[in-house]
Amino acid sequence: MNITHVILYAIVPIIVVMLAGYIAGKKGAFTGDDAKKFNKVVLDFALPAALFVSIVDASREMLVKDLKLSLISLVVIMFCFMTVYFIYKYCFRKNPPGSAAVMALISGSPTIGFLGFAVLEPIFGTTPFVALVVAIVGIVVNAVGIPVGLSLLNAAKENAQPGSTKKESAWKPVIHALAQPVAWAPILAVIWVVIGLPWPKWASPSFDLIKGANASMAVFSAGVTLSAVKIVINWQAILGSILKLIMMPALLLIAGLIFKMDPLNLKMLVVAGVLPPAFSGIIIADEYDTYVATGTSSLTLSVILFMGFCPLWIWITEMCLGH
Repeated sequence: MNITHVILYAIVPIIVVMLAGYIAGKKGAFTGDDAKKFNKVVLDFALPAALFVSIVDASREMLVKDLKLSLISLVVIMFCFMTVYFIYKYCFRKNPPGSAAVMALISGSPTIGFLGFAVLEPIFGTTPFVALVVAIVGIVVNAVGIPVGLSLLNAAKENAQPGSTKKESAWKPVIHALAQPVAWAPILAVIWVVIGLPWPKWASPSFDLIKGANASMAVFSAGVTLSAVKIVINWQAILGSILKLIMMPALLLIAGLIFKMDPLNLKMLVVAGVLPPAFSGIIIADEYDTYVATGTSSLTLSVILFMGFCPLWIWITEMCLGH
């Protein structure tokens, strides 16, 4: 794969649009609250539409072929998620309650919903295969990672207030996550394909206009979000970036090679793994007022380093595959 093509068609556009959002935020055209509204449009409308209409164009054979992709994604990403959690829980005991869960939500999850299509499509083309990778990783992050992270965060908050008798149901975050369009839309599309219902071609254009806003609005919103927070780089922020940009893609690559994944799927999965930390983690941190500064700093540093690590991991993957 031509690394110059990756840089010019996948990396540079993200820098330009994110920089535009950052400048707009610094000039006061948009605020952090506006970014939250942009994020809601992406997560509740644009991304679900993009995932649904792309997956229903797939076939049963593609889903069976991607079963190995699904299992490796689930096991490796959640392993990284819990590794980040335990590192921050036991190595940084003086941090405020819930900070380990927040860092797991950030550095233990790729921002597949916001940057998945924006990065993968320019590199691998606009195909159902790309949509399936985005959907599978997205389901792991949104339907598994976020509920687990919220459960750990709520538990930490409750433990910090031993006198409190209010106990949240462990299933509440799971139900809440599955109720979000970004979780149930790809699941519904997979069920549609498994049943074997033909998807009418005339219906797809009705989704195209809103799904087209997914990548551009997500990246612009990320720039606005970064402009609204104070960045403080410390060792904990640097460690979060290292765990996200090195540990996750490395383990995905190793697992894919061991279990002989399809080469194209493996390349896409490694790129998905090296994506910056999940922006949803910052949104949750802000809502709970927990570890916002360090989490945002780690995210910002990871976004900057991603520009170099993305082509590096593509090159490493191709070297390992003998391409």
